This record gives sequence, structure tokens and C-alpha cells, in this order.
Amino acid sequence: MSDLLERLRGRGWRMTSQRRVVAEVLDGGDHVHLTADEVHVQAAERLPEISRATVYNTLGELVSLGEVLEVSTDGRAKRYDPNAHHPHQHLVCSNCGTIRDVHPTGDPLADLPADERFGFTLSRAEITYRGLCPACS
Repeated sequence: MSDLLERLRGRGWRMTSQRRVVAEVLDGGDHVHLTADEVHVQAAERLPEISRATVYNTLGELVSLGEVLEVSTDGRAKRYDPNAHHPHQHLVCSNCGTIRDVHPTGDPLADLPADERFGFTLSRAEITYRGLCPACS
């Protein structure tokens, strides 16, 4: 389960009703990867007066704070991942775009051979696994 709301409270983030609703929508678990429009629809169910611009601005701020990851795959709409502080990779359906968090064993930084690093000092790795989800198979 995501701990986004707890992290934001711990940072002293000003929790307006609009920001709270956006954070609550994103705080739904390990596999939440909603588009901004999906966040807006779910937020509007809880707070009908929330504007699309407020949702976009709040998502941008959460990404800037490093509390939410912006995930882009294959030219599709950006998705927002609240699982920013728990190391993971993504599994993406090549057909419908469903995204799941996965936790492969091993260290992807260590898996890159020294002669393939070209002198870079590695700080992180982003690996995306692709395939077909059960519904698309």
C-alpha cells in the first residue's frame, strides 16, 4: 500500500481539500498508475468542484517534490505512480497499457557489466518489462 498521504503530512505539505483528494486517489496501493484524467474523474467523484487544472498542477507539484513518479510508456498518456520511495520496476502490457509494479531479485546496477558502463557512475536503473497481460493474451 502506498504511504503517500503519510509522506506528505510528514513534509508539512499544505493539505487543501483539493490536494488531499488528489493524494487520496493516488494512495490506493502498489499498482496505482493513473493518468491525469483518471485522477480527475476519481477526484471529482469525491469533490465535484475540483478542476482539471488543479489536478494537473497538483500532480506536477507531487512529481517535483519526488513524491510521485511520472511514468511514460510507448507514447501513451503519462501515468502517475505514488510508489516513489519503494524500489521497483514496471511490467507493461504492450496492447492495453496496463502497468504493474514488479520487484525483480538482484541489483540492476550490478547487472550492467563494467565494459558497458562507458565510465559512467551509475546511480539508478529504470527497467520496463513488456508483454501481454492475461486479458490481452
